[in-house]
Amino acid sequence: MMMRIAIAGGGLGGLTLARILHRHGIGAVVYEREAGRSARAQGGMLDLHPESGQQALADAGLAARFRSEARPEGEEHRILDPAGRTLVHHKPQPGSFSGRPEIDRSALRDLLLDSLPADTVRWQHRLAAATPRPDRGFELTFDSGHRTDCDVLIGADGARSVVRSLLTDATLSAVATLVELSIGDADRRHPDLADLVGPGNLWCVGVRRILAAQRLGDGSIRVGVSLPADDRHPDTYRSKRALLDMFDGWNPGLTALIEAGDGPPNPRRIEAMPTGTSWAHRPGITLIGDAAHLMPPVGEGANQAMLDAAELAAELATDPADPDSAIRAYEEAMFVRTHPIAEMSARVQAMMLSHTAADDIVRFFTPRSTEPAPAD
Repeated sequence: MMMRIAIAGGGLGGLTLARILHRHGIGAVVYEREAGRSARAQGGMLDLHPESGQQALADAGLAARFRSEARPEGEEHRILDPAGRTLVHHKPQPGSFSGRPEIDRSALRDLLLDSLPADTVRWQHRLAAATPRPDRGFELTFDSGHRTDCDVLIGADGARSVVRSLLTDATLSAVATLVELSIGDADRRHPDLADLVGPGNLWCVGVRRILAAQRLGDGSIRVGVSLPADDRHPDTYRSKRALLDMFDGWNPGLTALIEAGDGPPNPRRIEAMPTGTSWAHRPGITLIGDAAHLMPPVGEGANQAMLDAAELAAELATDPADPDSAIRAYEEAMFVRTHPIAEMSARVQAMMLSHTAADDIVRFFTPRSTEPAPAD
């Protein structure tokens, strides 16, 4: 009998999993809460790491498509102090894909969607509950009232995962507040800011706050303000005036990124799961990505989600008749792999919003040389 696999969540992890399973001749249905692929903005750009995100795309047979969509120049990274002085300036090799080329999250998602049979993703299916069935598998209930069942349930449903509660009672904790703005058509409307940001990422690092910006493939600039998590409600930062007050005394050429934002700021809490979270294996169910190991957003989340998908798909393809052994093997390896990455991500997040962030970040991004200094 054919194994019926349900993937809750059509983000990068869920779609990567469905694509690699499809390559192995294993069908899966992806249940996604959004109304369609263009229902909402997908966020900024991602740097895909060779050993994780890029490896998953290779397993998915999409490496060439990725190279046609990615922007190696997006790896350029400048870090400034509040006065606008350059602390770090990393420039990638022109046209090189050997590092961590950037790709817009929306372009990567479209690439994955286009690689799947048209009926793989069931849009407007927000999972409300998953109930174990007496024999095996789960009954799935959606917000619409629609019900279906499956033999294997994979939670790729993100930070607020419904599936997670069937495996662990791990609680999320706030690690930062992120406030986002967008500047459209930057080259024409705000050429000075386009030059400031460049083709990649800009971080302006102060005491317990970061003003960041990144260039997207459509010519827009995505601006993000990172602040410590505190007792203030995120709605405190829904006005530009409130944000600008946080950067009083900074170089006006930097804070112009806030003033130029199209529309009001969009604030939200950034949360993470406790590092070291794991669960006892349970037949027919597992988690990937943020559902399994929600980390601070310092460059690993999407990469690890896609690698989770690749490793789980490989295990399931090895012996489709024994999904429980596949899930057990995947989970054991995933816990070992992701725990140190989650710990590192937590340290980097804390460092970025510390009182000594500028000095700490410069040290972090400055390669240690083991060679003796050259003589004069």
